[in-house]
Amino acid sequence: MSAASSGPSLGASAAAGIARPQAWIADFVMLAAIWGSSFLFMRIGTLEFGPLPTAAVRVAIAALFLLPLVGLRGLLPELRKHWRRTFFIGLLNSGIPFACYAFALLSITTGLSAILNATVPMFGALIAWVWLRDKPTASRVLGLIIGFVGVALLAWDKASFKPDDSGVAPAWAVLACLLAVLCYGISASYTKRYLAGLPPLVTAAGSQIGATLGLALPAWWLWPARMPGASAWLALLAVGVVCTGVAYILFFRLIENAGPPRALAVTFLVPVFAVLYGVLFLGESVTPWMLGCAAVIVCGTALSTGLLRLGRQAGATAKRPPPH
Repeated sequence: MSAASSGPSLGASAAAGIARPQAWIADFVMLAAIWGSSFLFMRIGTLEFGPLPTAAVRVAIAALFLLPLVGLRGLLPELRKHWRRTFFIGLLNSGIPFACYAFALLSITTGLSAILNATVPMFGALIAWVWLRDKPTASRVLGLIIGFVGVALLAWDKASFKPDDSGVAPAWAVLACLLAVLCYGISASYTKRYLAGLPPLVTAAGSQIGATLGLALPAWWLWPARMPGASAWLALLAVGVVCTGVAYILFFRLIENAGPPRALAVTFLVPVFAVLYGVLFLGESVTPWMLGCAAVIVCGTALSTGLLRLGRQAGATAKRPPPH
């Protein structure tokens, strides 16, 4: 997905971001570092809360953090006006994906889940092609093929449907991650089409309220019989306030200032931080197979989103600074 594909509704904002890259590059790197840590915190939380309560507590904390900010900025009328669409995007962009990742982290490492998360731009490009008629070039089609081959190779290594010590089969964990990234891809196109121009704080707050309402009943039903400890609560407080509340303000601001393709491209950098945090704090290992598949996925995703181009377009790309 190229910068031009951000569409007329976001064209002016994206052009401003491209003209002044320093205005969004800091947000880009900060968002990657924050979201990289979310896998660590969710892993800690889900071991005691369980997947659905973990996701529900995360979005509820984020909603409680963001809603007062909306009031202080005088944006409550905007939130009331657009509540249906922002609540809906919350289920797609937060509720379902967070529950999927919390489930997956019971069985697979934070590094592996973050590598699968790096396919978000690729799925976003595919959804934009189907839904927004953003027809890809031959280079981007090749990127989609390469990226999906990388995903298949990575998933094949975890293809067992036999439950491991966690009680969850690795194959189901991988499929849960892929469902999450599919939701992210759909939500990016939905945001571009229906929420363009809405203040990022309103979109962020509305989405977390919607996700909270959507997850409240199943989380209550599956709430752990034994109250989780302080470390699990602190982990979810961090993932709710920083990795969700603050992060989604940055994310929707990136969509406005740099366009959906560049905003989604932040997932290229997320696995670097996630793997680093997993190795340092959880003692996780990184296998050569994971690194090889990650390289294939990143190359395919970069091609499919237009960040890399083949042939004559590559020379034109080389004459200007990289988009991120």
